[in-house]
Amino acid sequence: MNRAAFQTGNGHPVTAVTAAEMRGVDRIAVEDVGLPLFSMMENAGRNLARVVRERTDEDEPVTILAGDGGNGGGGLACARHLANHGRDVAVTLDRPAQELSGVTATQYGVLDAMDVPVTIAPDELQSDGIIVDALVGYGLDGPLGGTAGDLVGRISAESTVISLDVPTGRNATTGEQPGVAVDTDLVVTLALPKTGLQGLDCSLLLADIGIPAVVYDRLDLIYDGPFDSEYVRELIDTE
Repeated sequence: MNRAAFQTGNGHPVTAVTAAEMRGVDRIAVEDVGLPLFSMMENAGRNLARVVRERTDEDEPVTILAGDGGNGGGGLACARHLANHGRDVAVTLDRPAQELSGVTATQYGVLDAMDVPVTIAPDELQSDGIIVDALVGYGLDGPLGGTAGDLVGRISAESTVISLDVPTGRNATTGEQPGVAVDTDLVVTLALPKTGLQGLDCSLLLADIGIPAVVYDRLDLIYDGPFDSEYVRELIDTE
């Protein structure tokens, strides 16, 4: 994998990381530097919602597909921000809400108080509008299965799909799709692009989730502040 295979629209090179390296980034950020996981999740959701609002028609309904973990929590935060701005948004979970854990469960609790519509693994998804894929992030290892796999198989070809961090079903390190996977139109990847996004035929954005440079320094990862005054940057795959 070419770590320098991405650059911003103005030619700024951006380092790509493997799933293992991104796990290290998250660990150092939370355990050593003290950046709360909830803060990173909130930044992910806010920036994802900004992308949805800016790149889709305001009258298009939005369905957030969410699992547990960081990606699901980011999707639930996105749903809240969209609802706060008057978008027609609903959430589809891949499990009962009581099985959500940690800060993802906290994000769900806020949505529940807001009366945002939530369904659990329906037999059908909307056939038009916007689908936000926040089911599984960089942690997937092997074929996607279970309820998440069933939901991916129900996404209509007529829907516009925006994926958070990595399209569900795609290996974040290698780019392999050993089973069913989301056919996405746009990816909002977080902090740094993942090596497995190389060669993906869709638009790619990089979102700032507030991780300071010291985290990357401690892991000897090249980091040259790609965001400047912007929280979301267009990425170009130079391969």
